[in-house]
Amino acid sequence: MTTQIFMVSTLYGTATLAAALDAGCFAPAERRVLLVSNNAATPETTPAVDGMPGFERLRARFDDVVSWNEAIFPYHPGGWAPRADDVPVWERYLRLAWGLGDDDVTLAVESIQVNPALGVAQIFTDAPVTVYADGLMSYGPTRNKIDPLVGTRVERLLHLDLVPGLRPLLLTEFGVEPELVPVEAFTRVLAELVGTGAGLPDVEGPALLLGQYLSALGILSAEEEEDLHVRMLRGVVGLGHDRVVFKPHPTAPARFARTLEQEAERLGVDLTVLDTPVLAEVLYQRMRPALVVGCFSTALLTASRLYGLPVARVGTETLLDRLAPYENSNRVPVTIVDALLPEPADAAAVAEGRPGMDTESLTALVRTVGFVMQPRILPELRPAAEEYLRGRLNARTRRYFKKRRLTSLGLPGGIPERLAFLPQNSTARTVVRRARAIRRSIKR
Repeated sequence: MTTQIFMVSTLYGTATLAAALDAGCFAPAERRVLLVSNNAATPETTPAVDGMPGFERLRARFDDVVSWNEAIFPYHPGGWAPRADDVPVWERYLRLAWGLGDDDVTLAVESIQVNPALGVAQIFTDAPVTVYADGLMSYGPTRNKIDPLVGTRVERLLHLDLVPGLRPLLLTEFGVEPELVPVEAFTRVLAELVGTGAGLPDVEGPALLLGQYLSALGILSAEEEEDLHVRMLRGVVGLGHDRVVFKPHPTAPARFARTLEQEAERLGVDLTVLDTPVLAEVLYQRMRPALVVGCFSTALLTASRLYGLPVARVGTETLLDRLAPYENSNRVPVTIVDALLPEPADAAAVAEGRPGMDTESLTALVRTVGFVMQPRILPELRPAAEEYLRGRLNARTRRYFKKRRLTSLGLPGGIPERLAFLPQNSTARTVVRRARAIRRSIKR
């Protein structure tokens, strides 16, 4: 027998897998198991995917649902991985716990470069792996170097065509080919969820604000994130909207909404704050927003690409500056949204839905950013990156690159060209190391 194990941590990812199954992207199997992982910082206080509104509509596509959190309790899914010597024991344990017996196992996981997906792939050492992407990160490079014993087992990358013409960089170092999940199948799955979310307000045609809880990722402070939401509100008010719905991140603190409510009262805006954790795509179908505004949420692209809704972004330039280290995996999603979508201040671009950058230019930009993020994983992109930086680095594109990073890699746009030999000069590097050592000793 063959058992397919599908690992999920979000309802959006579950919908993506459901669409892939409906479209025949997976071969037939005797058994399909949905492995649910609750990756929240405090899983005990946050509902898992199988407790979210709408999950039961997707449940029928799987024979069984099992919990990764329960399997590895008391460890946290994001911080635990099996020790190499314990892998055979863990595989026997999971086969017994999940009734796998001697079945041939195949895996479908997200974010293969980190736990929990990496840990599951390490345990089932012979299982072929499909990686599926439920957002924009697939367009960026692999976050970390993956053990070839795992990477060479990845057969394909399933992803939604959220940016037509742009090919993912994820796992290209292993020659993994991307495969599209048909958009039509995905929208049909989302249509199944339109009736979920009891208690949603009956609002037609509002401006919809999307919260992301970036302070939890250490990208912004809590005060800066509150200010980001206020900027979104002011932006839609500037475009003439007086009915606004705010969809906060499910784990964001309530005070984020209170600050927004105070500003809405000051501006005389009718603000509704949602307290039901539903997909943004459900709101698109139920409310048909007149405008969707966010920072760099994948939901901005689904609003535009799948539902033809006007969209705008706020705060991406700040995030491009704040993301650290440079190889932070959110960098490519922020870059894509910043390059494609307008700010609310550009009323004409918002109304017309004009992309800020054509596909060819966006591809060149993303591949260059990808190389600068992960030069050791994608060394073959260096010539194209150098060409891009020599010819296209200007006042608009400079925001996507850090001068210090370009300098450290010896790339155009770093230090002045006449000094470009320095980063590759061994004597110069030795002098710099000694100077840093002296500075550290003085500080002591």
